[in-house]
Formats: sequence, C-alpha cells, structure tokens
Amino acid sequence: MALITGVLHLVASTNAIEMSLLLAVLFILNGLGFLGGAILYVTRFWRRWLFIVAALYAIVTILALFPVQGWGVEAFYMEGNVNPLAVITKAAEAVLAVCAIYLYFASGE
Repeated sequence: MALITGVLHLVASTNAIEMSLLLAVLFILNGLGFLGGAILYVTRFWRRWLFIVAALYAIVTILALFPVQGWGVEAFYMEGNVNPLAVITKAAEAVLAVCAIYLYFASGE
C-alpha cells in the first residue's frame, strides 16, 4: 500500500504543480516518504515501533487532504467528477494504517 500511494503521490504532483508549486513539492515529499518507508520495511533496520510511525504517517496524510480539498465528500471530487487518484491514495493509506496497527500488535514481544 505504501508503494501504491507513494507512486500515486508522485504522479499527482504533476497535476498539483498547476495549482501551486508548494502543493506539488508537498506531494513529492509525501510520495518519497511512503516509498522510503516501504524500502525501510524490507531492510534489517525495520523495528516494531515503526509500524506505529507508518500508521500515524498514513493517517496524517489522509487528514491532510481535507484542509486542501474540502471538509466533506467533495474532497474526493475535482471539477465535478470523482478524482480517482484521491480515492485510491486515501484507500491505500487507510489499508496501510490498519495493516500497520495490526502488524504492530501481531508482532508483539
């Protein structure tokens, strides 16, 4: 899920740059953060507590959509149509958060 949302944030940055350079940079940084987390996960440096970091990162990213796009369902629309990038990225982030929390508890010591 981190790979999916990471790549999609990088793709979305090309559209975001039309609205704001700052927004595009934030999309790029967020995408790189997810990709970096996915890479870290497959290394020997991954620790159990990083599941909580991953869950919080995903939740913060979900919540970050609403101040930018609107506080309701309209956040998932662009120019009157459902924005598939927003729907897929937020769904991937929600699944990532749930799985990370599950893995944290399942890998208890």
